[in-house]
Amino acid sequence: MLGRGAAAGGALALGPLLAGEAVAAGNSGPGSGEREKHGRRGKTSGYKEIGVRPLINGRGTYTVLSGSLMLPEVRDAIDRAARAYVQLDELADAVGRRLGELTKSEFGMVSSGCSAALGHAAAACVAGGNPDFHIQIPDLTGFGKTEAIIPKHSRNVYEAAISLVGLKVVEVETREELKAALGSQTALVYIFAMPRVEESELDTRTIVDLAHAAGVPVLVDAAAEILTVPNVHLQLGADLVAYSGGKALRGPQSAGILLGREDLVRAAWVHSAPHHGFARGFKVGKEDAMAMLAAVEMWSQRDHQAEYARWTSWLKSIARRVSTVDGVTTKIVQPEGLSNRTPTLTVLWNGEKLGVSGRTIVDTLYEGEPRIAINAASGEDPAQTGVSVTPYMLEQGDARTIADAVVQLLNDPPPPPEKPKPPTVDVGGTWAVKISYAASTSTAHRLELSQKGAALTGSHGGEFVTRKASGSVSGTEVTVRSHYGEEHGDSLNYTFTGTVDGDRMSGQLDMGEYLKATWSAVRKS
Repeated sequence: MLGRGAAAGGALALGPLLAGEAVAAGNSGPGSGEREKHGRRGKTSGYKEIGVRPLINGRGTYTVLSGSLMLPEVRDAIDRAARAYVQLDELADAVGRRLGELTKSEFGMVSSGCSAALGHAAAACVAGGNPDFHIQIPDLTGFGKTEAIIPKHSRNVYEAAISLVGLKVVEVETREELKAALGSQTALVYIFAMPRVEESELDTRTIVDLAHAAGVPVLVDAAAEILTVPNVHLQLGADLVAYSGGKALRGPQSAGILLGREDLVRAAWVHSAPHHGFARGFKVGKEDAMAMLAAVEMWSQRDHQAEYARWTSWLKSIARRVSTVDGVTTKIVQPEGLSNRTPTLTVLWNGEKLGVSGRTIVDTLYEGEPRIAINAASGEDPAQTGVSVTPYMLEQGDARTIADAVVQLLNDPPPPPEKPKPPTVDVGGTWAVKISYAASTSTAHRLELSQKGAALTGSHGGEFVTRKASGSVSGTEVTVRSHYGEEHGDSLNYTFTGTVDGDRMSGQLDMGEYLKATWSAVRKS
């Protein structure tokens, strides 16, 4: 995620950085010139041949945009590892020891992504490497450890990796609530690394002190962070910390690492593939194991200061170019913490004066050629609209391409979206909704809507949760949106768009990361 919150900022972020000046990973390093042989400007990737459009990534390490590009040294490690057989337990032991040396932690493990690392860590805290327990996961009936404590500030969509092993999530918000929740049934306390953790009553040190007093280990999710050596979270007393391999480290997209207490990391390996049981599907091949080790090796060799300076220079060049358009202002914002540690450029203008919104430009660039992914932005003034560019997944020459494309659209805007029409229908009432998913149908959803002019308010009930809904009516066209936030440990976004015909309406449903479906509804009252 980007898509992950920024990790601990302030003094917490600065000290460990001095050891290796570990600022965010860039798209260069020893051997980086080799990328031209394999990138989109050189040998064909094969994507276009199957009808998939590559893109220029000005958003960052979003998993759905395939994260980062692997370093040449990582690609080379994959190729070399693919040329011989090894015994995977022996490989895990050797890689684990070397990861410990490189990161100054007790031991390490390569996993099939950060989420898998969290799941294996949770299993280690539950079962401790005991195969009799392992084969029962996720059915924890009769287990002593059945709960995971997650502070309110750390609830997020990635905690599913913790409940995957069958643990019940217990939410706490204060010191007293944490002390009361800790007990013999507690397997672990999970922290989602970000600045607000260290600004809260339950900061890392407080959590560690209380948890360790109860004999409970602490697991930190630092997926999108840079790798600090020595590790900032382990120095604060955490027992385990997990990272994504395909973000700042620029390893394989399907890899991650788990670092920390040797006994728990070794147990986590027992609870992972190639061993059977619940985690057999989270396989790490010899190629990914060696490639991830190469990525961590390269982390200590890369010139992070030079990478950061390069990203900043790219943003400055974009800013100079777009500033030639009258009324455009720019600002380069520096990161606050360790997660997604990269500068960002914000470009703003008055939408009415220039006749185009940032959202329209973002959507147009994404559908254009070359395909460019950047983010929409807004200013403090409601009249301001704009875009933002994150540089640390860009390649040489991308900044100029982005700047030229944005300037062209500012000078010659695409047609604006059609203005809303006065509503000609009333959709107030209770609607029974039928949704046709990819391979199933649901009739459990309900829309309770109130209409005032063109505006809609109400609620959207589904199989298990009810959330607030809002929307609008334009002529006979209706749009209804609902959101269930990750503060609950999940995130559900529904956007119903369709046409109203009396007491019936139907159309398309956009479910965000869960893609699309069709829907129809009948008014019941």
